[in-house]
Formats: sequence, C-alpha cells, structure tokens
Amino acid sequence: STLLTQATSLLARAGHRAVYISGEEAVAQVRLRAERLGLADAPVQLAAETSVEDIVSTLSEGAVPRLIVIDSIQTMWTDTVESAPGTVTQVRASAQALIRFAKKSGAAIILVGHVTKDGQIAGPRVVEHMVDAVLSFEGEGSQQFRILRAVKNRFGPTDEIGVFEMTGLGLREVSNPSELFLSERDLGSPGTAVFAGIEGTRPVLVELQALVAPTSLPTPRRAVVGWDPSRLSMVLAVLEAHCGVKLSGHDVYLNVAGGLRIQEPAADLAAAAALVSSLVNARLPTDAVYFGEISLSGAVRPVAQTAARLKEAAKLGFGRALLPESARGDSGGDSGMILNTVGGLTSLVAEIAARGTPRADRERTPPQNRDSQLEKNATPVRFRRQEG
Repeated sequence: STLLTQATSLLARAGHRAVYISGEEAVAQVRLRAERLGLADAPVQLAAETSVEDIVSTLSEGAVPRLIVIDSIQTMWTDTVESAPGTVTQVRASAQALIRFAKKSGAAIILVGHVTKDGQIAGPRVVEHMVDAVLSFEGEGSQQFRILRAVKNRFGPTDEIGVFEMTGLGLREVSNPSELFLSERDLGSPGTAVFAGIEGTRPVLVELQALVAPTSLPTPRRAVVGWDPSRLSMVLAVLEAHCGVKLSGHDVYLNVAGGLRIQEPAADLAAAAALVSSLVNARLPTDAVYFGEISLSGAVRPVAQTAARLKEAAKLGFGRALLPESARGDSGGDSGMILNTVGGLTSLVAEIAARGTPRADRERTPPQNRDSQLEKNATPVRFRRQEG
C-alpha cells in the first residue's frame, strides 16, 4: 500500500489521472497514509468501493485514467456471481471484469492480492495467467528494506528485482543493493563468504553466513534462510562424499544476510566455502567473492554473466574472485581482479582447511580422544590424506 500510494502520487503530480480504489480501508485512512508520506497535495483520486460494476461505471466517465490501483482483489465482488467476496469464483470473475475494462480503455490496472503463508498467491491460479505481470513484494518487518521481484513479466525479464529501503517518509529506492547488503559485514569471523550473484539482469553481491556446530542429537539440525534447502542438502552431501568433510555429527545453519532470497545455483561455491570455513574455524579472505555451481561429482561448473559479476565486485573494492575454471574466458577482459579458478571442490576445501585454527572446544579435548575428534571434524590433516 505504501509503494502504490507513492507511485500513484508521482503519476498524479506529473499530470496524469491516477486512481486509488481501496476495498479494505476508508478514504480517510488512505489520506492519512498519504499525509504521513508527505504526499497529501498529490491530486490522486481516492475511492472506497468493492462493487466491480460501480467501479467500472465510474472509471468510464471522463478521461481514461493512466493508472488504477485496486487494493485488494480479494475484497471485490460482482453481481454476476452469487458467492461471497474473496471466494475463488468471485475473485476470478472480478479480475476478468477489471481486465476487460483495462483492455478496452487502455488503462493500466494494478490488482493487489493476498499471499499465503508459504508466499503463494491466494485464490485461483488462473488469475496469474490472465494478467501481464506478477510482482511479489517481499521483506520481513524486522528488515529495513523491501524487495519487489518480478515473477511473471510479458514485457521484460523475470526475476528482476527492485530494492527499496523503508524510511520515515516511505519507501526509497536503493540504486546499489550490493552496498546495502554488505554494509554490516563482519570482516573477521569464520563462516562468511561473499557471493556475486545475478538477480534478473542486475548483479548483486550478498553475504552468506554459515554456522557448523557439534551436536549430540541423533538427527542433526539443518536450517537455511534465504536459500533452497534442497541445494544445501546437496552441497553437504558432496562435501561428505568427495571432500571427506564429516558433517553428520554437526548442526548446520546457513543464512543469506539482509533477508535476500537467492534462487540461482551459482551460490553453491560460496555456500560450500562458508560451511567449510565455519567447520575448521578459518577466516576467508575479506576481499574475495565466490560464484560457481557444484555438480554431484564435486566439479565446479560455469555460470552465466561472469563479466557482470566481476565488474560489480571490482566496483565495490573486491580484489579477488574464486570462480569456475572454465569461466576465466568469460571474464570480459581485465577487471582488475585476481582470478583464482576452481576446477573441483576438493582443492578449495583443502585450501580453506589449511588455514584453519583450533577452536577452544577442540583444545580442551582429552589427548586420548584427539584423533577421533580430528577425524570427526575433518581437519586439514584428513584432507591432505585424501588428496595424497
């Protein structure tokens, strides 16, 4: 609601007819929000109505609006269907009537919809196929920023994102999301790696945080926030099968800092580096970024848009990149960075493990249990034995 209030106000101030129709709030409530955002003087036409027939009849009078916001589609109803507002039949029929008006008049209509607990659009899935674009507005209440993500787009690429920071005067665009996601980075802690990712067509750098802790539970915990849990399970399996990293007696936690949700497999290499770094208590280079897809054989596969990732990393002051061996030719020329290629995950694990330092709990391990503890935690000694 805040974002759409700002959007309609900007269009109205530019001389276009913008209409905001709320089915959940009264006109006075919408006006209070506009005053809080400093937009009370914007000539936006406001209405509180839920009848689709009345809405279409009113909008047909006068000049065609440039933008119409319906907040929300779950509150709309049409008298052509005998069911309560919010039901599957009513939502579908109301959306069809509004879409017909948009196509006939040429106006742009934004339908605000509810989502379920797992992030799916509530109501009939047919509505997603009827519209031209589906945008998801993401962000936790505790986070300072919100992400607008394109799930479907007939006029451009999907998975495009817009990042907004929540301020006292509403949402402010973040022109460089990488700086925001890395602003609170802890440079001295093991278990953190910077991933050079791509969101749509925009390169984004984000920190991956891992914590690997011993556990006495028969079934260790596996928790991940901001990444696909299935990919975490795959990376853990590859580490155990091909690199000798024994994690069956450890809880594993992985978090994407800042609340961003990563969907591309190029984060595999950064996740693996963060996990091993936490396990062996080794600090990763603070000026390095990681990207690459890990195969089930332990090989590191190339990913798309290598040059864009390196350019973004160099712009933010990073001096080194660990990337797939076959991606060196796609770097787009001299980026000014040191490129360390990784052909297989085993070599990266051995390099990180060689820098590991004993944790306090390992130093307190009784001498008779030292060998078993080293084997259990997959120390550098174990990695060198496997490589030799």
